Amino acid sequence: MSPSLCTKISSLRYAASAITLLLAGCVSGPDHVPPQMPLPAKFKEGGTRSNGNVVTAQWWTAYRDKQLDGLVAHGLSENLDVLQALERINSASANVTVAGAGGLPSLDVGASHTVSGEKGSARTTIGTTNTTGGEASLSWLLDIFGQYRRSRESAIASLGAAYATADDAKLTFLKDLVESYIDARYYQERIALSQASLKSRQQTYELTELQLKAGAASRLDVVQAEGLVQSTKSDIPGLEQSFTESAHHIATLLGMPAASLMDELQKSAGQPVFRGDIRAGIPADLIRNRPDIRKAERELAAAVADIGAAEAQLYPSISLSGSISPSWVKSSGASGGTLTSWSFGPTLSLPIFDGGKLRANVDIEKSDAKTQYLAWKEAVLNGVEEVENALSAVRHDTQTLEPLRRQVKTAQESLALSTTSYKDGASSLLDVLDAQRSVSDAQASLAATVQQVAKDYVDLYVAVGAGYLTGKGLSPPNERRSRADGPPGHPPRKANGA
Repeated sequence: MSPSLCTKISSLRYAASAITLLLAGCVSGPDHVPPQMPLPAKFKEGGTRSNGNVVTAQWWTAYRDKQLDGLVAHGLSENLDVLQALERINSASANVTVAGAGGLPSLDVGASHTVSGEKGSARTTIGTTNTTGGEASLSWLLDIFGQYRRSRESAIASLGAAYATADDAKLTFLKDLVESYIDARYYQERIALSQASLKSRQQTYELTELQLKAGAASRLDVVQAEGLVQSTKSDIPGLEQSFTESAHHIATLLGMPAASLMDELQKSAGQPVFRGDIRAGIPADLIRNRPDIRKAERELAAAVADIGAAEAQLYPSISLSGSISPSWVKSSGASGGTLTSWSFGPTLSLPIFDGGKLRANVDIEKSDAKTQYLAWKEAVLNGVEEVENALSAVRHDTQTLEPLRRQVKTAQESLALSTTSYKDGASSLLDVLDAQRSVSDAQASLAATVQQVAKDYVDLYVAVGAGYLTGKGLSPPNERRSRADGPPGHPPRKANGA
């Protein structure tokens, strides 16, 4: 290559670099700003103190159940839904590289070697010819209007959404696992109560038979007592089936075959009772802590970046391309020779008539961004509603516990008194049977309320977005957060046009 040619190519290279630097800040489309919406200073039944960052709070330990703690620790690393969400992070991360690759230079290199000759009576050459060649092609689409930069911004925002999705999968797992464990212990409690009730009713039935033989009871009394025994027996299989299903579901949540935990869970540990504080925080905390809200905000950021990528296609595109192809040819009986061909030059592409397609693409992306903004607002409002409902449920359901405990005690006392009175002949069997029903109903109601209160706390802490980062954090660093204060506004903010 001649020195003058090298000088020209070098000058073109420096000129292209200068143009790129000059237009580096010229990016089409709006810049994303964190969305805003007005929120109350406190929940209706909450306080004015912020929770701060509660994503690492292990709230389930307040049940003081070591077995539950072990199940949670195991499941956070083995749950299949969580593992699938984590794998999607890898895909989204690779997509960031793909999205930005179009704005970088690409170089393709190739080489070849061929042997050629002729045969037959009409051949014009004798011998063979060896040709060895190579080729290097360089192309670079100058991202003057920021198409690929916006595409990369969108991919990074989508990566943030993938992280938030994985966080949300963990939170969903925690809710499902802890509530399933509470259900399993509830059914165990109901089975134990039913077995105790069956024993009491069986004794009453046997006593009635003895009194029938002694002439102190009628056949109707015996039939009624036996009917209550059979009714209690019929309840137990259904409760056992419900416990089995809860245990199977827990095993599935932990990524294990169904029935893998049956032996362990059959060791009754009593119904879980929450022994912690109510920490609802304030509505503004939800935007920081709830992964579904962060996911919606990141999806909004991706949609706003897509507007810029679509607008960039309305403007001209310039690409630089060049190639060099050296070759060496050697024929039989002749000395070899070299030949090098090269090319270099810019290409300008300007969209003029496209039937409105490119402009319509911009309108589509703008509409998608507005949709995502509304989805973000909906996620925030849904979060506030869930916390409000959970606080209300905790307060009202907790208030019913003490009256139910007293009801159980009075029903048991009534049963003891009616049984003694029946043995003395001062009351009828019907009084005893009614008292037994009252005890069973009161105990079942108390067990169900204990179950519901325990699940109310699960709903509350899941609603505030607590506890899903108990191990390695999933949220990507330097992620921009949404703001909850200030006046409401439309998310896209126009940047200076290119």
